[in-house]
Amino acid sequence: MRRLVRTDKGSDLVLTRSFRAEIEDVWASVTEPERTARWFGAWEGEAAPGRTIKVQMAYEESAPWMDMRIEACEPPRRLELFSSDENGEWRIELLLTHDGGRTELSLIHHLLSDEGVGEFGPGWEYYLDMLVAARDGTPRPTFDDYYPSMKADFEALRN
Repeated sequence: MRRLVRTDKGSDLVLTRSFRAEIEDVWASVTEPERTARWFGAWEGEAAPGRTIKVQMAYEESAPWMDMRIEACEPPRRLELFSSDENGEWRIELLLTHDGGRTELSLIHHLLSDEGVGEFGPGWEYYLDMLVAARDGTPRPTFDDYYPSMKADFEALRN
């Protein structure tokens, strides 16, 4: 599921996935370096609110490392990260809820505006499907199946 929510600070791009798993297991998939390496990239450093970790974008061209500051960490329900680079600022929040044997993960990209949603959205869909594949042991998706083919779908959320 995907949606764009207007806020007083810009727009939130919200993408969700549901897992038949305990919340602690899904939390581990998005916070433990050896598990994040399977779908996003490994990270290193001291993980705590206010601290900066180094994250490897393992599935991007040249697998670059980037700094990410942990804004909030409330296991096993909420993780908020901030990063900035030559492409701008990234504020990402992961929210987890559990009900009836299922854990729902919402990835929220807090955007200053809805500009660029056609660029960001397909990438986050790809990474979330990478997470699903890593957890299920299924083949990884191919980024070319996401971008540019999904760009128009995400831009349509702006209307």
